[in-house]
Amino acid sequence: MEKGTFWGYTVLGITIGLGICVAGLSMSHALFEARASQRYVTVKGLAEREVDADLVIWPLTFEVSSNDLNDLQAQVETKRGAIRRFLADAGFEEAEISQSTPRIRDTQSEYYGDRAAPRMRYIAQSTVTLRTGKVPVVKAAIEKAGDLIGEGIVLVGENYGRSTEFLFTGLNDIKPAMIEEATKNARTAAEQFAKDSGSGVGKIRTATQGLFSITDRDMNSPDRKNVRVVTTVEYYLSD
Repeated sequence: MEKGTFWGYTVLGITIGLGICVAGLSMSHALFEARASQRYVTVKGLAEREVDADLVIWPLTFEVSSNDLNDLQAQVETKRGAIRRFLADAGFEEAEISQSTPRIRDTQSEYYGDRAAPRMRYIAQSTVTLRTGKVPVVKAAIEKAGDLIGEGIVLVGENYGRSTEFLFTGLNDIKPAMIEEATKNARTAAEQFAKDSGSGVGKIRTATQGLFSITDRDMNSPDRKNVRVVTTVEYYLSD
């Protein structure tokens, strides 16, 4: 073998060897970075607020009975009028009050002869509904609903107030701030975890916003609501 050829092969071998070493180091570094990027922590952040209800739906339901349909209709109209006057006197506008078509039962069609016949053939149930944002005014009116008894009206249902719906419709106004608060709380939890484990908190890997929930503060305060959201966030950890 000629001397020049020998040195040529030697240089080529060294070059190939160095290339393999560099490639191996690069692969090792890439593998290290890939493994490092897999180190993350999953935390949850909670945000809660107490708010006032801003919409009330109050159905006032009553029953009347008669053996004559014309008399039955007259009773319905009379008591509807009394309820509408009661609500107007309490401070509500006509546009906030609506009424449904009466539901009428013919008890004679339900009588089969093996039971005593009912005293009245027809029974009608009718509802006047108040829908308003005047929450304090509604609460005051509910306390005075017993005055309707003087008009010969007995509201049916569980009681005067429990059928009333107190709602909160301003969720979109507070959503951004609550999500921000929940995310900050998640970051705080991640930082505490990282501190305990001797790591640092990096960028967000993934983030998931939970559903907002709106519940009564307690069973006796349906006009006060608890709004709650939980976010789940994954943060990368660094050495």
